[in-house]
Amino acid sequence: MPVFRMTRRVRYRECDPMGVVYHTHYVDWFEEARTEALRGLGLPYADLERDGIFMPVVDLAVRYHASVRYDDVVEIVTRVDDEIPSTRVRFDYEVWKTGVERPCCVAHVTLCFVDAARGRPVKAPQYVKDILAEALGD
Repeated sequence: MPVFRMTRRVRYRECDPMGVVYHTHYVDWFEEARTEALRGLGLPYADLERDGIFMPVVDLAVRYHASVRYDDVVEIVTRVDDEIPSTRVRFDYEVWKTGVERPCCVAHVTLCFVDAARGRPVKAPQYVKDILAEALGD
């Protein structure tokens, strides 16, 4: 399973009045991390969209274990599912705060490959399968 890491510092605007990261900002972080992971594999979203493929989220689950606060440095660890996708692909996430021994947050998201013109699910393009297979060592 390919693993990608992205480090960021929590911005003031991402926090609630208690100074804790507001829960919905994690979803933005996951999208940013997923976009960079795909780019790192050679699959930028922009290329997929130019090829007429959208990838909407069809499932999302998040579990929060510890607070992350303003100015904390976090690492978002992203793992791509180790199965070659058919019409869906899953990504798993962990958010680690510097100096903490367990993830502050864990999540997964599933995206579906959709034909942009018809708005209907389709099988993953062959080049996507090939790139993921190579990343998985298949």
